[in-house]
Amino acid sequence: MTRVHRPARDFPYFDAPPIGLAHRGGALHPDNVGRENTLEAFVTAVGLGFRYLETDVHATRDGVVVAFHDASLDRVTDGTGAIADLTWEEVSRVRIDGRYAVPRLDDCLATFPETRFNIDIKAPGAVAPLWRLIQDFGAAHRVCVGSFSMQRLRDFRALAGGRVATAAGPSEVAALRFRPSRVPPGRDIGQVLQVPETITWPVRHTGSHGAGRTVTRLVTPRLLERAHARGMQVHVWTVDDPHPMHRLLDLGVDGLVSDRIDVLAEVLAQRGAWPPGS
Repeated sequence: MTRVHRPARDFPYFDAPPIGLAHRGGALHPDNVGRENTLEAFVTAVGLGFRYLETDVHATRDGVVVAFHDASLDRVTDGTGAIADLTWEEVSRVRIDGRYAVPRLDDCLATFPETRFNIDIKAPGAVAPLWRLIQDFGAAHRVCVGSFSMQRLRDFRALAGGRVATAAGPSEVAALRFRPSRVPPGRDIGQVLQVPETITWPVRHTGSHGAGRTVTRLVTPRLLERAHARGMQVHVWTVDDPHPMHRLLDLGVDGLVSDRIDVLAEVLAQRGAWPPGS
């Protein structure tokens, strides 16, 4: 069934811009290094005044949704193995940086009842458990869901039936940026573009130079114009330095996703936009 496009203003999730989003809780804030996507990192961000926490989700073998970026535990914990192959009881025993528990998403929602969560679905097994959890907590008004997988995003949208704000998926972003005629005004591609400022493409050169790479600017005045005409917001990730923060806000983006949440808070304060609602 084709859904009718609804603008961001129809969803209470979205504040008036500019919006600051704490990426994985602000993974490069001095107090958060080594503890991304933990309750402790989220506490730091909320303590600075952040109303938006960005996180990733996976589901354990027994269907518990956890806030965690990687498919496996190996990179940031003292455990090993794919989350999808482990039970929650097994995941609950590992520690991030040797000290911090992998948080359940239900604990995150309960611990921060006034906070909005921007959620990236990282695995197909997390789609249905995430939707059930959002329903159980009555959290549809404070959640925005996206994914780098169009299939996962389509599956979630089918379950949510327009009751939860979603971010445009990769092919939807590409169409709006490069082939806007393929995105008629009534077609629903979500309420927000959450994109990097630039993307890097592999390019095959002829002759002796072999393969190379080229950089394309994704966030342009034209893209912002198209998104805003559809009632969508535009959030740019992951921006950690003050100069590009100011430049992007001057360009007209609606939100910035950052690991350096201390820097972002200072930039927004300089612009009279911090703390939120001031």
